[in-house]
Amino acid sequence: METNGLGSQGFPELKNDTFLRAAWGEDTDYTPVWCMRQAGRYLPEFKETRATQDFFSTCRSPEACCELTLQPLRRFPLDAAIIFSDILVVPQALGMEVTMVPGKGPSFPEPLREERDLERLRDPAAVASELGYVFQAITLTRQRLAGRVPLIGFAGAPWTLMTYMIEGGSSSTMAQAKRWLYQKPQASHQLLRILTDALVPYLVGQVAAGAQALQLFESHAGHLGPQLFNKFALPYVRDVAKRVKARLQEAGLAPVPMIIFAKDGHFALEELAQAGYEVVGLDWTVAPEKARERVGKMVTLQGNLDPCALYASEEEIGRLVQKMLDDFGPHRYIANLGHGLYPDMDPEHVGAFVDAVHKYSRLLRQN
Repeated sequence: METNGLGSQGFPELKNDTFLRAAWGEDTDYTPVWCMRQAGRYLPEFKETRATQDFFSTCRSPEACCELTLQPLRRFPLDAAIIFSDILVVPQALGMEVTMVPGKGPSFPEPLREERDLERLRDPAAVASELGYVFQAITLTRQRLAGRVPLIGFAGAPWTLMTYMIEGGSSSTMAQAKRWLYQKPQASHQLLRILTDALVPYLVGQVAAGAQALQLFESHAGHLGPQLFNKFALPYVRDVAKRVKARLQEAGLAPVPMIIFAKDGHFALEELAQAGYEVVGLDWTVAPEKARERVGKMVTLQGNLDPCALYASEEEIGRLVQKMLDDFGPHRYIANLGHGLYPDMDPEHVGAFVDAVHKYSRLLRQN
């Protein structure tokens, strides 16, 4: 029995469930849209909020995360919010030091070099208790959203986290991490298992805190060919979904749709569509009609406008969105970019993208 507009967990009742319905494969009146990195440096207000604070201090402040999560929703009629956080809070919670170097990105002063370095890592079962600040941010944001749109929680997938922990930061080749796969396959699997064991309770904790959907980012899928991907990435991606769903059920929590976004993982589309996720995110290198043929009718697709298309004029953005919506079709589809927003993008053009999706997808359904 839901009373006074409060949902089952005592949160305000959801007013716009279009994104969730599309994720579950139900029909919607229009195509829902959100943007990866919608809470980001392209917004002047984001830079203002972040100006005084170190990146990971911001991540550890529920109040700051909540504010940053809500900023894009004040500007644009987005159909979902995604909690402001970072995939690297998981390696941090496992005991690794990570700093964010302005202009350079994340840096691990002491990356994993040898098999014995795995002994430095904390017990993965303790990770969720280290990440209470993320759960607090989710609960606070869910309250402040006042049921406007659903809130998405997220994490990095095991292989992607492994690359950072071994490379010590960004890399164009992932050669050190891949060296592990070829030279230390046992240790690699051990590390991937540790990460999976950390991610499951972390994602379940996000749902318990109020997340209404979950996205797993396999951002570095493209550095693996089909063989390595099937051996070192896919089994863990599958395992995360399977175990999260089982744990939610055991905890008496309602199921939430899960999204897998494997950037440049086009060679594994069929496998990803059968990995236990309701939604498969696509980057801009994949043709929507071909993707739809390959994944069949059982999953929702999300994506995949080239983020750089937002450098085009607003008219051109409208045309590109129209083409994208025509190609994906109105069913089982969530509009997004094929990657995150870049810091130098014009907020007006982001607004034009969101509006074009709403406007054209309504027209599409009338015809």
